[in-house]
Amino acid sequence: MSGISKILIANRGEIALRVLRACKELGIQTVAVHSTADADAMHVRLADESVCIGPPPSRDSYLNIHQIVAACEITGADAVHPGYGFLSENAKFADILDAHGITFIGPTAEHIRLMGDKITAKKTAVELGIPVVPGSAGEVLPENALEIAREIGFPVLIKATAGGGGRGMKVAKTEEELEEAVSTARSEALAAFGNDAVYMEKYLGKPRHIEVQVVGDGAGNAIHLGERDCSLQRRHQKVWEEANSPALNVEQRMKIGSICAEAMKKMKYRGAGTIEFLYENGEFYFIEMNTRLQVEHPITEAITGIDLVHEQIRVASGAGLSVTQDEIVFSGHAIECRINAEDPRTFVPSPGTITHFHAPGGLGVRVDSGAYAGYKIPPYYDSLIGKLIVHGRTRVECMMRLRRVLDEFVVDGIKTTLPLFQDLVSNQDIANGEYDIHWLEKYLAETSAK
Repeated sequence: MSGISKILIANRGEIALRVLRACKELGIQTVAVHSTADADAMHVRLADESVCIGPPPSRDSYLNIHQIVAACEITGADAVHPGYGFLSENAKFADILDAHGITFIGPTAEHIRLMGDKITAKKTAVELGIPVVPGSAGEVLPENALEIAREIGFPVLIKATAGGGGRGMKVAKTEEELEEAVSTARSEALAAFGNDAVYMEKYLGKPRHIEVQVVGDGAGNAIHLGERDCSLQRRHQKVWEEANSPALNVEQRMKIGSICAEAMKKMKYRGAGTIEFLYENGEFYFIEMNTRLQVEHPITEAITGIDLVHEQIRVASGAGLSVTQDEIVFSGHAIECRINAEDPRTFVPSPGTITHFHAPGGLGVRVDSGAYAGYKIPPYYDSLIGKLIVHGRTRVECMMRLRRVLDEFVVDGIKTTLPLFQDLVSNQDIANGEYDIHWLEKYLAETSAK
């Protein structure tokens, strides 16, 4: 592709392999970086070149900016794709690459910073016309927390401004619970992010988690690719995602999509991004924007036929978007299940050697995974070993297909969450699309008690 000849993939696992495949399809050379624990990883085997960047701990390898820049210089890579996680939303990393004349395949450092701080992101959302959750105008301190909470109305949610993954997040249902909730959230935020700043929002009782996929070219053109429903979560970590959401109709879908696309045009946003909302009683409430590719991006690709990694690379190279909003056609329904190396009941990580691995196949079936028989899952990283993506003409057809392929999927030698999905796909609430962000936690509590 014009402007980019060699991409270094600054990640590991299934997302590194996903990016590598897109690069190969575009005729772009690839460089895989890896820790010593990932020397036998599939993306390392398939890349044109590979560079070991350190020992197993992430801080010494995948988060080591100096080593990654050095790997670019050694191999002549003129661009870096960060995948998700690790350095994907690190503005300092984007700045350093820019200073070295290396293209960062993602948004500008300015936009990463803008959306990386939850308070600033919310203020920006208001300015851009995106609906937000009622909440504090800025940071909440112990001395002003009660006044702000009374204005918003109980129950309230205390959240870390630099947060994510549920850390630094506490609910206060009454005035009596507020002081401890604020104190605990601040302590958790400081420990997790090195920043104890928190803010406050109205706590919604039974919302769904809806996110809108956007892509912009950095020059004022932007599109949306519909929404995903990510309401099935455990400890604020997504487990099962759907596109489109069973809760929305076409009118709602296009309205919120248009709002998000227009906002990205105003920002002159560059690259792929996701605007996340809580949705309750027909209303959307902005919670955050992720300035990167999402784990669940394949279900959007399934219903639109658009390769999001191709779009990221096109935009970064200066080629612009490959489609206009009018050219996007939504087709059918897709579901993604995150297959983790965890005990399906206790969710304790289960690293080890995979003795047998058989991925399901057939029409409308996709498996994104770097795993294979004989592969040793290291204990140092995220437990995600693969994603099962199923597409059908309707949600019913999609569910039937998912039930079939879950029975075909074989991963032996370690424990995985496959049995959990076999239970969920047969559950009546799931079949009806009737669930919210608390549903899975309650389901797991009830089933573990039996």
